[in-house]
Amino acid sequence: MIARLVCSLVLAMAAAGPLAGIPVVRAEAPRTAAYSLPDILALAVQHNPTLAGAEGMVKQSQGQQIAAGAYPNPSVSGSAGRGAIRDPSTGTRVTERTFTVEQPLEWTGKRQARQEAADAGAAGATAAFEDTRLTLLADVKVAFYYLLFAHRDVELAAQNVTNVEEVLRTVQARVAAGEATSFDSMKAGVEVQKAKKEVARANSTLLVAKARLNTLTAGSLGKEFSIQGDFQSSKPRVNAETLAAQALEQHPAVRRQSKLAEQADHMLRFEREARVPNISLLGSYHREAGDESVTAGLSMPLPLWYRRQGEIQSALGAKHRADAERLRQQNELEQAITQHAQEVRTAQDQLQVFETGLLKQAEQTLTVARTSFRHGAASLLDVLDAQRVYRQTQLEYAQVRADLSIAMARLERALGASL
Repeated sequence: MIARLVCSLVLAMAAAGPLAGIPVVRAEAPRTAAYSLPDILALAVQHNPTLAGAEGMVKQSQGQQIAAGAYPNPSVSGSAGRGAIRDPSTGTRVTERTFTVEQPLEWTGKRQARQEAADAGAAGATAAFEDTRLTLLADVKVAFYYLLFAHRDVELAAQNVTNVEEVLRTVQARVAAGEATSFDSMKAGVEVQKAKKEVARANSTLLVAKARLNTLTAGSLGKEFSIQGDFQSSKPRVNAETLAAQALEQHPAVRRQSKLAEQADHMLRFEREARVPNISLLGSYHREAGDESVTAGLSMPLPLWYRRQGEIQSALGAKHRADAERLRQQNELEQAITQHAQEVRTAQDQLQVFETGLLKQAEQTLTVARTSFRHGAASLLDVLDAQRVYRQTQLEYAQVRADLSIAMARLERALGASL
């Protein structure tokens, strides 16, 4: 009887709805976060480990700067013990003790050279941090534009599938009406399969581009994210010579190499100044049985056999290498600016060709081919060719816009500032 009552209650509750009177919490689909380019740049600066490593180098150089300004610490030594005068008439016994204080005095020229070398090293580390940050921001921009192009590729591939499937339905209707052969239907079906294969390829490229961008932010974007934004608009014509002169004055990579060369020059001067030995001031107090004394003195090593020829030669080689690296950096910078400025001009020229007529012509050709195909005035091959040309034109237009944005990002990287 009780079992029947329980079953009746369960059936009544099921009929009234799940737990009537109690609000039902339904699981919502996970929301996909959408990030703009400034958002992604901020996340990359905050989380990328490469930038954190460069910041650690700045702190390390600041520590070396503090150490270079420190004064040598004094040394204190002492000894004590029981002592007695071996004379039977007195038998005096005392606690004998000796205390010695030693203070090294560094040669002024050597100390100054070491401090200036540390200051140059700290400035070089700061410039290296700025250069690393500039490179990271450029890499994020390039990855962002690659992802934008991958999205556009997926959209065009999906749109192409829709258009080709529409052509297939038209062909199938004609075959059913006896106006076309089954071979035309087979050709249209093959085009549909090829279009679907392009969709799969584009989706795979999209996943790779998303992973690349997410890696630059150290995974802070998450596995499921989307981006919002557009490619950069075309800028006025750039002059490579003017930009190169500007870069040599402001680029952090050039400043870093200049500071490294300056640091090597100071280290060479330090090694030459180090041929003058340091002097140590000595002071001691001595107490023994029958004697008590306070003495002072100097201690100085004599550079008779070795005068730091090896260290000087090594510092001289480091200076020559730093000067060569600075010159190499300047040459590479000029080459990069010339290359990326030419890439920007080429993309601008191509973009103008697309926007002044090529896009419109491809669209008009496809419209005419579709209309003619519906009325039987054009063949299946004509409309498929027009569809293929239209999709390729749209894809090349997106590629040119992406190339322009990427070239501008890389030019800004080589310039060290925004255009």
